[in-house]
Amino acid sequence: MSTNSASLQSSTVRTARPRRERSNITSEYSALLRYVRDAGLLGRRRGFYLLAFTTISVALAVAVTVFLLLGDSWWQLIVAGALGIILTQYAFLAHEAAHRQIFTSGRANDFAGRTLGNLFVGISYSWWMTKHSRHHANPNVLGRDPDIARDVVSFTADDAARARGLYGWFTRRQGYLFFPILVFEGLNLHLHGLRTVFGRGKVDKRPVEIVMLLTRLGLYVTAIFLVLSPGVAAAFLGVQLAVFGVYMGASFAPNHKGMPILPHDSRVDFLRRQVLTSRNISGGPIVQAFMGGLNHQVEHHLFPNMPRPHLRRAQALVKDYCATHEIPYTETTLVGSYGIVIRYLNAVGLSAGADPFDCPARTAFGR
Repeated sequence: MSTNSASLQSSTVRTARPRRERSNITSEYSALLRYVRDAGLLGRRRGFYLLAFTTISVALAVAVTVFLLLGDSWWQLIVAGALGIILTQYAFLAHEAAHRQIFTSGRANDFAGRTLGNLFVGISYSWWMTKHSRHHANPNVLGRDPDIARDVVSFTADDAARARGLYGWFTRRQGYLFFPILVFEGLNLHLHGLRTVFGRGKVDKRPVEIVMLLTRLGLYVTAIFLVLSPGVAAAFLGVQLAVFGVYMGASFAPNHKGMPILPHDSRVDFLRRQVLTSRNISGGPIVQAFMGGLNHQVEHHLFPNMPRPHLRRAQALVKDYCATHEIPYTETTLVGSYGIVIRYLNAVGLSAGADPFDCPARTAFGR
């Protein structure tokens, strides 16, 4: 982990005026953007994405073939696990299409993202776009980033202090239990999508999404129960959803959890807001393939429409620029990031059942 990251974990960024004047903070990001653009790093890489989609689709075809050849067998659970991984890789591509990384045309990106998200993965593209866009605009900003809103897990001491009874017991141990409960995240993502498209809120292309989601769900579940006996079929669905949920959570959790949290009225400029709240994961091409490019989270947040293959090259420019402008840049290993997430969530969880104005986490975080 970088020397900067240790001092940043589990802290709240203060927005007091810095000691040295920064009259040009707006132009700082513009200058970095210009360097990146001049280096050609915002250009499309359709060949890469065609290869990625083809590779994943071949893996899917192999999994389907093995599924049909095995028939009603408990060995199918291996296929279910593989399918969970394959669907997560499709989700990465849908995420990149949503960020306009694949095609120049916004319409083409939306078509690809909606098709991959709804028809392949089974998650509402509109729901994901709305939630994820809010996150990118205000990462780790209290009351604005939906990814740190109180849910099963509490990400702030104030939220944790509200937990009582069995929920309080869980919250005090939420760091240790975080990865185990990700086995339910796959089901949770599917349910969120279905609630959204059948809810009363605004949904872009609602009829299309409903048809895609129901077609995918109907064909998938029907095929499984036609080939497998009820017990094996249920286990197959459970394993596939569990692997999908754990893989998704293990890829997204390291990026911001345990990084500084900004107050709701924060006036931190765009460049610092994105860099201070994001964590990169080292590890080279293997980690990049595993995380779908999310290992370069700092660069992804600074340039959301940058294609995955260019993120590594952009990192050198961004790190140098941050060092020049005295902006802390955080990077650690994948295993190290999981340790940070667990410790952070456990520290927050100590507040469970306590007075929200006098809790251990408040003292620990210096609030």
